[in-house]
Amino acid sequence: MNNKASLFFQSKSRDFEEVLKEIQEYISSKYASLVVENKEVQSKQLKMYISKYLTDYQLSVEGYTTDQLIDKVYQEMSEFSFLTPYLFSKNVEEININSWDDIKIRFSSGEEERSKETFLSPVHALDVIRRLLQTSGMILDYANPIVRGHLIGAGNVRITAFAPPVVDKQVGVVASIRMVNPKKLGLMDFVEKRTASNEMLYFLENIIRYGISICVSGATNSGKTTLLDGLLSTIPDEKRIFTIENNVREFSLIKRNQNGKVINNVVHTVTKESENPHDRINQETLLEYALTSNPDIMVVGEMKSAEAFAAQEAARTGHGVVTTIHSNSCEATYSRMVTLCKFKYDMKDETLYNLVTEAFPIVLFTRQLEDKSRKIMEIIECEIFPEGNRKVNTLFKFNVEDIILKEGGKKEIKGSFEKVHDISEKLQKRLLENGMPKRIIEGFLTN
Repeated sequence: MNNKASLFFQSKSRDFEEVLKEIQEYISSKYASLVVENKEVQSKQLKMYISKYLTDYQLSVEGYTTDQLIDKVYQEMSEFSFLTPYLFSKNVEEININSWDDIKIRFSSGEEERSKETFLSPVHALDVIRRLLQTSGMILDYANPIVRGHLIGAGNVRITAFAPPVVDKQVGVVASIRMVNPKKLGLMDFVEKRTASNEMLYFLENIIRYGISICVSGATNSGKTTLLDGLLSTIPDEKRIFTIENNVREFSLIKRNQNGKVINNVVHTVTKESENPHDRINQETLLEYALTSNPDIMVVGEMKSAEAFAAQEAARTGHGVVTTIHSNSCEATYSRMVTLCKFKYDMKDETLYNLVTEAFPIVLFTRQLEDKSRKIMEIIECEIFPEGNRKVNTLFKFNVEDIILKEGGKKEIKGSFEKVHDISEKLQKRLLENGMPKRIIEGFLTN
């Protein structure tokens, strides 16, 4: 080959953003009508066109092989940029976007690292997050700068996003993308991670199964939903579970066999937002309709407002209700419930306290500790005596014994789980009436 021919075939190295824009314009003008609904065929087709363009025009980007460049362009055009592998990873728990060039990845292990890749610009970051939200029909723009949605087709992925004018234009977008229980943790996984003892989880699994209403409390990112998702996955397939969540679905409890057939009995519902008050469907409304849908267990994703009153009413009618709430301890949970119930009715605190303690006799408190580990710190029972007096008993707790400082400023929490108190005779009687075998109840008691 002569020098002139060599120059003709020499690859032209360009900036990635420039190459991407050029290929996007080329494909949209030449092949848009050929894109088909079948995603597998569409993927192969699009990659073929990208490859053809790069070859025909001898384009390259420094740091990428041809195959890597094809995959990168494909991710930008059809998927969600460099976020794609994280979104579908079983080891990633959360992606926090502080700006277009500041992205933190939190892994299931609790470790967090800064992403080596960033978006190409503020506009690019906003475009990708918009694509993510559009899968659930949510629009992020100047008129709707704060949006919550989820990613369809990627399990239970929740997205909360902030766009200009709520954040600075040069930031592009701020977003929190949370993958709830990406590995579908089972109870033994929680034992291995020392989230709880086997005895604690066995207790929780069985009281939920036999109709006792419980509330899981804790701060954001303390593992409430992940723990509850694992516990609910143990419920026998014939029991009907009805979930009620606010805007975004996080629970993923439907089980299928190898042939894709549903084998359990689950209904997932979410609220509906609307500018027209008559078109809104809130958690309170969903609870009301769920009560007439023959549920064995109702799951209220999180109590934040007036639905707390409806939830405790449902629990006091004999339905098993499982829910979460933000609070800073087990006992503070009841006070928090009282506050939320007042959004519905301005009743006396004492009256509401009596109602919520009757409704949710079992409360557990979760926390993420300094070493990023998550623990069930305490499980309590509110015992109600015949004369109406209440007493809160700690059933189990985690005792922090020491904090070990390690290299790099990391910490390790040393501690142990302890059984403190047996369940009350009243709760034993109720469990027996609900169908729990006596041998299981006796297993909860200290010999």
